[in-house]
Amino acid sequence: MVKVLNGGYIYSKGEFVKSDNKSNFNKTIAYKILNSHNLKGDILEKNQALNIKFDVITSHDITYVGIIQTAKAIGLERFPIPYILTNCHNSLCAVGGTINEDDHSFGLSAAKKYGGIYVPAHVAVIHSYIRENYAGCGKMILGSDSHTRYGALGTLGIGEGGPELVKQIIEETYDINMPEVIAIHLKNAPRKGVGPQDVAIALITEVFSIGFVKNKILEFVGDGIKNLSVEYRNGIDVMTTETACLTSIWETDEKVEKYLEKHGRKNEYAKLVAEDGAYYDGVVEIDLAKIEPMIAMPFHPSNGIKISELLKNPKEILSKFEKQGQEKFGKNYTLLDKLTPNGIKVDQAIIAGCAGGIYDNIVEASKIIKGSNVGTLPFSVYPGSLAVYYDLMKKGVFSSIIEAGGVVKTSFCGPCFGAGDIPQNNGFSIRHVTRNFENREGAKPNENQVASVALMDARSIAATVKNGGYLTSALEIDYDNTVPEFEYNSKIYENKVYNGYKNPKADMSLFYGPNITDWPSIEKLEKEQIFVIASSLKDKVTTTDELIPSGETSSYRSNPLKLAEFTLSRRDPDYVNRAKNIEKNKQDYINLVEKKLNVKVENVNVTSSIYANLPGDGSAREQAASCQRVLGGGANFAINYATKRYRSNLINWGIIPFIVENDNFEVGDIIYVENIFELLDTLKTKAVLIRNSNLHKINLRIDNLTNKEKEIIKSGCLINFQRKERKDKKNDL
Repeated sequence: MVKVLNGGYIYSKGEFVKSDNKSNFNKTIAYKILNSHNLKGDILEKNQALNIKFDVITSHDITYVGIIQTAKAIGLERFPIPYILTNCHNSLCAVGGTINEDDHSFGLSAAKKYGGIYVPAHVAVIHSYIRENYAGCGKMILGSDSHTRYGALGTLGIGEGGPELVKQIIEETYDINMPEVIAIHLKNAPRKGVGPQDVAIALITEVFSIGFVKNKILEFVGDGIKNLSVEYRNGIDVMTTETACLTSIWETDEKVEKYLEKHGRKNEYAKLVAEDGAYYDGVVEIDLAKIEPMIAMPFHPSNGIKISELLKNPKEILSKFEKQGQEKFGKNYTLLDKLTPNGIKVDQAIIAGCAGGIYDNIVEASKIIKGSNVGTLPFSVYPGSLAVYYDLMKKGVFSSIIEAGGVVKTSFCGPCFGAGDIPQNNGFSIRHVTRNFENREGAKPNENQVASVALMDARSIAATVKNGGYLTSALEIDYDNTVPEFEYNSKIYENKVYNGYKNPKADMSLFYGPNITDWPSIEKLEKEQIFVIASSLKDKVTTTDELIPSGETSSYRSNPLKLAEFTLSRRDPDYVNRAKNIEKNKQDYINLVEKKLNVKVENVNVTSSIYANLPGDGSAREQAASCQRVLGGGANFAINYATKRYRSNLINWGIIPFIVENDNFEVGDIIYVENIFELLDTLKTKAVLIRNSNLHKINLRIDNLTNKEKEIIKSGCLINFQRKERKDKKNDL
């Protein structure tokens, strides 16, 4: 089904041959796109440092206010490239009174003032809109959302935290070393009833746990591509984020050309193929014909298993995942109670967003469910955009869903991150969305609420709904899987979207609601550092949703101090008070270090810190770092970091991303570093750990930092660094 091939390979005439000859690394599609966007000129070496300028940037309404506020603090005058502001996350305006709509009004005023593109709420989810209007062959797009993936349309889409978009806005660059490229070799064609989510879950399950593609580029090649519609490809592509890769790219063909032509952008098509003899750093072979309907069990997309296998051994498999859940949430968490004499009964079914709300998915789901009776089972469908909504409505696709008892809703990402269709306590929800992390569905474990989400493809979700809510594989259903051609109506966006690109109105005022505040001032780095552990998380992986919860708390994202109150609230509720007490009692920690080490501390920062084994899996939201910072956080200690984007967020907010050898860090530990500047130069140093009355020498290191990243940390954060840079440039003039 899915096979991982380690080591280097040459791709020639449709076959892969093992090889250590890396000289042909420049024959991949990924290389050519990166090379054309690299301001340093041609990429001549395998691991060369790159300075990338993007063609387009995009954000949604959890992130764009903070990004614009940051750029404004540095000196924003206009958006130099197309900046698309979508409103698909905080579309509901029930939480916090006016604050969600206030942010939307801020976004529109910013689009007018600085020359941006504004997509109102309920019009399109961020990635659906970009696919339909901006992705094109050979382009690069940067988004402040981790699922920024447009590889099936020939675009390298990268999801990063807000500060990386700020750099593009102020005409700086995205700085990385040339990533490794992994070939995803697609063979044959999928069976009827097997959808893109099934392929994606199979891939994620195989590669995530071994870190095979972490921070690398996935390049989809092979004859199997021609057997997939463009939307099917999009459905696989958007899920590549969950493999922990950096980005993805696909070979393009006449189907992509037709897609772009239909969307009014035929001139953006180019045939992209790897050159004969292209070198890849590894290969993943996927036989599409052998993929079965899959289910990703709680609480990660990599917990994939064949639905047929789950139904064959339900008690054993449910027991396994129930035990894992009880280790996190206690004995109140159950899955075995979903097992009935008639099968595994689900409590809710959702098809939504940039992964599920795709035209092809909804069409096939409607054909499966036609003539059924949903009854009281909650079943909701969220098309990815009004363009998709309009055509499905015009073709009568919704009638089958609604007549059966399903509910069709607007374009909204809520079910994916806990702001819509939150299941009941201990509910078991099956969803075609991008993630199923714990409490991402909206439950609050700190209030004794817990629920589970399993990821499935829209086809098997429809089959389950058709079968009265008992888990069912779409392979068990005979249905007509032909998908009528999608008809795109551009007037939907022409009549609704504000496009001010290249037409900034500098005299416009920004709209500020009472919840929109400026970033607080952040202190620069001092030579000596005292770090106090305010939270110690020993889980295998810590997601960004645990660091700063999604759902209704994200409504406060435009108020840094208010949002910071929710930091780790669903994972370590006492963290915020501990961090505040460390900030309040700085002098006590200085006195303690002086007494224990018999030193005189003069130029020092005292900051709170977090320990986690592998933090940062999941969302690109910078708030996972900025909330720590505004509470006085100065460092993370970790054995490793789950994603580049989280580590970049830490650096851009002046939080030092330490690497340590083990998890021997507890709440209350004090770490003293005598010369942090020496550490930034050498990337490793010895430090002293003070625990109770005992002193321990420990080794600290930091993975590679660019010179610019070192200066950002020294300055305290990106805002401070860029302000100084701009001031120095003016003085030079």
